Amino acid sequence: MGKEVKVPDIGDFRNVPIIELLVKEGDLVTLDQPLITLESDKATLEVPAPEAGRVERVLVKLGERVSEGSPILILAVLGEESVAPSPVPGAATRSDPVMSPVEEKLVSEPGVASPFSTVPASAPRLTLAGEDALRTAHASPTARRFARELGVDLGQVHGSGPNQRILREDIQNFVKAALQSPRPQCGGGSMGDLPAWPMVDFAKYGPVEARPLGRIKKLSGGYLHRNWLMIPHVTNHEEVDITELEEFRQDLNHEAGLEFPRITLLTLVLKALAAVLPGFPEFNASLQGDTLILKHYIHLGFAADTSSGLMVPVVRDVPSKGIRSIATEVAELAARAREGRLASEEMQGGTFSVSSLGGIGGSFFTPIINAPEVAILGLGRARQKPVWREGTVAGRWLLPLSLSYDHRVIDGAGAARFNEALRQILADIRRILV
Repeated sequence: MGKEVKVPDIGDFRNVPIIELLVKEGDLVTLDQPLITLESDKATLEVPAPEAGRVERVLVKLGERVSEGSPILILAVLGEESVAPSPVPGAATRSDPVMSPVEEKLVSEPGVASPFSTVPASAPRLTLAGEDALRTAHASPTARRFARELGVDLGQVHGSGPNQRILREDIQNFVKAALQSPRPQCGGGSMGDLPAWPMVDFAKYGPVEARPLGRIKKLSGGYLHRNWLMIPHVTNHEEVDITELEEFRQDLNHEAGLEFPRITLLTLVLKALAAVLPGFPEFNASLQGDTLILKHYIHLGFAADTSSGLMVPVVRDVPSKGIRSIATEVAELAARAREGRLASEEMQGGTFSVSSLGGIGGSFFTPIINAPEVAILGLGRARQKPVWREGTVAGRWLLPLSLSYDHRVIDGAGAARFNEALRQILADIRRILV
């Protein structure tokens, strides 16, 4: 004969509706396995199995109201060792493999969510489960625990139960849909929940020419896309009076003659940065997780414009080199970059980068940080402008600076101090000797 299972002591609650039937006739249940879920105006309660056994008959229906002592099912009591847990609705079984071991690993890791997601707006995305959503979601404790184990944000899950209550099978379906959606692509044309990139037949509006991107541009494009999305960029702008510096540069080039490479403004900026960076170690660093790696060496990269695309050669140990030595190395690296002869190791190991557009034009811009670095300096074209100085207006050469920095590592005050320190040295290069 079966044993009648009744609602146990549930405190002061009366006429509580049943919002989930977690078992059906014929199911095997173990001791304390949830049988039904009740919901009052204050709490959600699960009624556990008092013993292991087989469900012979379910005496209640979904939505029915019960109180303490109300019979809910007939249970044929069996030995605990002979009972295997019965699957709840929507749960994975050996004959119904919802997720492979690899998929289970992906679901359990917070890193499944990606800022490069090309998943359509209608497709779910796995994210790290928010505790607020887990506590407040319209779901049973079992469902919330299940969502926490999988790292699912219940705020994204649509409930199919009564009053849109989230069931375990809703969470399973959400996970399956997320795993079956297109995987994130670094260089994709859309991201997050934005609409897909528009595909247009431009030829119907006029003549066109299809020109594939070069290999360098395709490679660098993916990295630039990643860096722009992954790093919270902020850019501080500054104008520096380089009148004396420009006179000094021209004097050096005049004295050197044609046998030495020309000393460019980029050369002098690299030398100035080598003097400033030791006082701002967080600018000469890399962020790995929650750890900031401070580097006790200064290797400076500079953006080289080539016909194939952007390349960033690196000048190593800049503090130990003189201005002419830096100028020679910059000229040689730039030439090899333009000729396609730059070795991969000559573009590695940089700690800080400079992007100079001064030879082309423009003023202020927002350079993209060259990960894993945390800052980059942009140089615009120096122009002569009227400046109020020492009681009179005079024409002075002003250089636009654009400092982009990773706001996770550097704040605005630190960036302003860095720019000011660099401004002082560029305004008077003799400060390098101090």
